Amino acid sequence: MTVRDVDAADRRILEVIQGDARVSNAELADRVGLSPSPCWRRVRALEERGVVRKYVTLLDPEAVGLPINVFAMVSLEKQIEGSLETFEQAISRRPEVMECYLMTGEFDYLLRVVVPDVAAYRSFVLDHLTRIPGIASIKSSFSLKQVRYETALPLTHLAIG
Repeated sequence: MTVRDVDAADRRILEVIQGDARVSNAELADRVGLSPSPCWRRVRALEERGVVRKYVTLLDPEAVGLPINVFAMVSLEKQIEGSLETFEQAISRRPEVMECYLMTGEFDYLLRVVVPDVAAYRSFVLDHLTRIPGIASIKSSFSLKQVRYETALPLTHLAIG
């Protein structure tokens, strides 16, 4: 699937369903200017081609008792394939790790961790993170305020019309 495979109608569909995954097919078709059958076929094709990976419900972290966002910068002792795989497998099993990125620059990985409080983060670091073989250093920054958080990808570079 390439960017060229997404036409203007697909783009409109993607923009709508990113904002409301529960929109009915009839409403979606109306909002994007298609009849329901072709709209449904296009959505299914986008799913089959892997453009739409899954549908989710976003929860309010504070409402479910997870108000603390911590960004952890992790450096490994050696950046060799085995060390990277060991770290990635271990971190993939931790439910409090919401995002993990292999980075360039000063550190090897950037994690976004959600926890109910500082004690829970301390426990995560001491009981789990520091026990992963090959970690050289961990630097943590606590978020004071979420200024912007988006889940919808900007699609302005795709087909227009």
